Amino acid sequence: MTFASLIGRRRFRGTPPAPDTPFFAIGDVHGRDDLLARLLDEIARRDPGAPVICLGDMIDRGPASAAVLHRLRAHPKAVCLMGNHEEMMLDFLDDPAGSGAPWLRHGGTATLRSFGIETAPERPATALAAELRDALGDLHGWLRDLPLWWRSGNMACTHAGADPALPIEAQDRAALLWGHRRFRKRHRADGLWVLHGHVITPDPGWEPGRVWLDTGAYGTGRLSAAHVHPGEIALLTES
Repeated sequence: MTFASLIGRRRFRGTPPAPDTPFFAIGDVHGRDDLLARLLDEIARRDPGAPVICLGDMIDRGPASAAVLHRLRAHPKAVCLMGNHEEMMLDFLDDPAGSGAPWLRHGGTATLRSFGIETAPERPATALAAELRDALGDLHGWLRDLPLWWRSGNMACTHAGADPALPIEAQDRAALLWGHRRFRKRHRADGLWVLHGHVITPDPGWEPGRVWLDTGAYGTGRLSAAHVHPGEIALLTES
């Protein structure tokens, strides 16, 4: 475990972070259950009672998406958000030969293999979807019910950012799952901080009102998180 930085009260410009209670947020896991397991162990050591918010994109690309889903669903403190990859998988289940077909080209085959599903090119998408639906079991309903955002005080967790002109409660679904064109160009005026993943960066980081946590775990072997307290954010990276 490496500690990317520790940000103290005096270094914040503008409105400091003010969650109702301390919490952790974890960036895009993308099937790296090995990194997730070690990071959750560190989280439990630091603050076992704190909520753990997974920022979506738990699946695809990495080798162990099935294990990631089972681990997070069973975690007593985890709140998992919908990411665009979870949405793409659900689209595949609904329309495997049509609007859901692109999922297979964006990491979906790795998720299928993690559930023990054969992914030979000649296999029809409808058969793959049927097998995945059976393999998911009650995870299927859990995935469909994932929230798009979570908030504590002036800290909001989303997958891909948000429209800076709108309250978090009024956001368009596409903005939260795929990002908004003004998210990184315009600061919010309401004092809300947004913690997000979706866009890969070399390291986790922050600027006033925004914390980014996707460090490309499936390719880099680095999974990042933030431990948020009133007036303080610790950035952690498991590698």
